[in-house]
Amino acid sequence: MKSIGELERIRREAAADIGLRVARSRATFVVHMGTDGLAAGARDVMVAILDELKRQGLTDCLVTQTDVTGLHARPPVVDLLIPGQASLTYTGVTPEDARRIVVRHLVGARAAAGQ
Repeated sequence: MKSIGELERIRREAAADIGLRVARSRATFVVHMGTDGLAAGARDVMVAILDELKRQGLTDCLVTQTDVTGLHARPPVVDLLIPGQASLTYTGVTPEDARRIVVRHLVGARAAAGQ
């Protein structure tokens, strides 16, 4: 990097890329994978979300991760962001819970919409 201006350009491009991915997504799952989350099984939770999305044929969802959440009381933590709806935060998520979250919010919503 040669200047602050170049750093700002890179930041804008990255933000635009992330915005495009989120905008095209039916839903975005954010799995908090800080050390407390990893110790509590966040990696298995992320794998369960990815697996259930694949099993259900949901290819228009984004699954991402972050490191710290501030909600240290009950990791693993998963945020679910669905465009046009309030975000949801789940704590103490197990792989089985993660699968139920996918089914409840995406498969159930798809069935209710007649898709």
